[in-house]
Amino acid sequence: MSVPVRLALRVVELLGCSRAEAEQYIKNGWVRVDGQVVEAPQHPVSSEQVELDPNARLEAVEPATVLLHKPVGLDAIEGDAPASALVTPSSRWDEDASRVRLLQRHFQRLTPLVPLDTEASGLLVLSQDGRVLRRLTEDAAQIEQEYIVEVAGEIAPYGLLRLGHGLQFDGRALLPCKVSWQNETRLRFAIKGVQPGQLRAMCAQVGLEVVSIRRLRIGRISLGKGPSGAMPSGAWRYLPVGERF
Repeated sequence: MSVPVRLALRVVELLGCSRAEAEQYIKNGWVRVDGQVVEAPQHPVSSEQVELDPNARLEAVEPATVLLHKPVGLDAIEGDAPASALVTPSSRWDEDASRVRLLQRHFQRLTPLVPLDTEASGLLVLSQDGRVLRRLTEDAAQIEQEYIVEVAGEIAPYGLLRLGHGLQFDGRALLPCKVSWQNETRLRFAIKGVQPGQLRAMCAQVGLEVVSIRRLRIGRISLGKGPSGAMPSGAWRYLPVGERF
């Protein structure tokens, strides 16, 4: 049996490429060891068969951003029931049109961003990308979010106007937002800087009880639709390369 060497070195020997190029091939899932994709350049190999995918391309090793349809009852940012546990290879949406190749490294160090109430559902962002993290934290107050809120009860006089401007939450006056009826029981909110519990509190101030909350959009990014309709609860898709919040 030969002395084990790093997989990256074996790829260099096979292809005559540089070590940096070998590591790019490996990290992007183009290299198989005995038929299994290995994404770690330091993986030890000796007599195993090492192959490069015939479709392999030298490309930058890009961090992933995942868009999850969070179900009701799971915690978005922190808690005992993290929604991030749903992000697995098997739960990727079948109609994901991002064309991003699924890699095991995409499920490591995913940071959930933009709070969403535990009892709310809808779009949740998890990312490895520092650019996305900065955008959704440093600029969070400037990014519009869209919600559908199902309500019960009778709205107070001028309640719709008050929802759009004039309410308070946690002792501070709220910025104006756009609110409209989607149908007889559902309100559509287009709002910036929303905090956990805020939508329920706003509705309560005009005599409405919240039945459900679903986030549809953060900035320019929405839950997504495919040939079979909207991405289902519990499924996720990749943020396509080039799309921005």
